[in-house]
Amino acid sequence: MKPSKASQKVTILVDSDEGITIQQCTSISRRLAKQLEELEIFTDAYTLEVSSPGLDQPLVLPRQYKKNVGRNLKISLKTGEALLGNLTEAGDESITIQLPAPKKKPKTPVDEASLVRTIRLDEISKALIEISFK
Repeated sequence: MKPSKASQKVTILVDSDEGITIQQCTSISRRLAKQLEELEIFTDAYTLEVSSPGLDQPLVLPRQYKKNVGRNLKISLKTGEALLGNLTEAGDESITIQLPAPKKKPKTPVDEASLVRTIRLDEISKALIEISFK
């Protein structure tokens, strides 16, 4: 048996504020493949994949946060702290999340203001949309 040569995979993620259609991905893929062949970018076999970012892709840009207001986020801060909450506001430099109320009834009443947290985008290490199957 000959050892198989693994082909390179080129993944292009495209997105817009309005979202992206399969037809747009197909069109981009065809045009890009043609240009890659004409320019002879790859000498070995490769696979070209053009798609929109899935829910498993972290949010990075302010516009991505703005597009997902109302969704639950799982956020890792650069301090190591992990938060899970509903994204209620998104600006160019910070976001606001509503943390869930404690599951067990606390002995002292919970201050509702303590469940609202504003976080600067530069404090976030990673933010993912939390998928719910409820």
